[in-house]
Amino acid sequence: MSRKPDPSVVRVAGPWTHRDVSANGIRLHVAELGEGPLVLLLHGFPEFWWSWRHQLTALAEAGYRAVAVDLRGYGDSDKPPRGYDGFTLAGDIAGLVKALGAPRAHLVGHAWGGLLAWTAGAMHPRLVSSVSALSAPHPLALRRAFRRPSRLNKHVLRFQLPLYPERWLTRENGLQVAKLLSAWSGPKYRSAPEFDEVIRRCRQAVLVQGVAHSAMEYYRWAVRSQLRGDGRRFAEAVDKPLLMPVLQVHGELDTVMLESTARASRPWLGPGSEFRSLPEVGHFPNQEAPHTTSRLLTEFLRKTS
Repeated sequence: MSRKPDPSVVRVAGPWTHRDVSANGIRLHVAELGEGPLVLLLHGFPEFWWSWRHQLTALAEAGYRAVAVDLRGYGDSDKPPRGYDGFTLAGDIAGLVKALGAPRAHLVGHAWGGLLAWTAGAMHPRLVSSVSALSAPHPLALRRAFRRPSRLNKHVLRFQLPLYPERWLTRENGLQVAKLLSAWSGPKYRSAPEFDEVIRRCRQAVLVQGVAHSAMEYYRWAVRSQLRGDGRRFAEAVDKPLLMPVLQVHGELDTVMLESTARASRPWLGPGSEFRSLPEVGHFPNQEAPHTTSRLLTEFLRKTS
């Protein structure tokens, strides 16, 4: 059996500073760059903080304090056995904003990170200046869409099984991570020079002890909670228009989170919200079209600031 990589392997060197922050009862690893209003970057599956490397530098240059975090269970953050429900994860985000010493933050999230940005905006509005959701419909729009057959349903239902999904995700040194990244990206990005490095780093990150199990727990709670009281309470807590503006960025070639589902998030949008659709882009706008995504973010943040 191959040896699991040390969690520190995700602390990729760059112009940013790595540090640990205590928030909501756990330790979260962050990479930080720049000074100014706080912008908190929340990654998706199957990634880690490094997916925001382009936006870290762009936002810092634009006059913001950009902080990319390894979410609970990922990268070099703590991987507790529980706490992967929407309430606790939103509490992680709120606790992190406070721990970073900021009165409020702009939340920018991709996929799962985007769902958490929507959630934190609804549950902790005093701490959130704006929400930018990349490839991330509102949680209730996604819940409604889940009832229809899609590529998203296929892997979410597979992840409900015990033990098997973790083994599936990590076998052959994370080969399935490479397949997911390839299948979910647009064809143009798959031929990009950096794509091989993205695959290599994400495969390595998912092999860190506990990451695969934690990642699956996000999906398991999302599905199983719909039949329980905590799921009903969660739906009630997020079923209201946000008080802050929302920027939605979506790739036209995204086959995981469909653009139609993202556009169905209108009932929960705050004032001054915007929608931007990116041609030739799949599920990963921040990596597939980093310059365009960074420009859209900085333009939107300047308006909301």
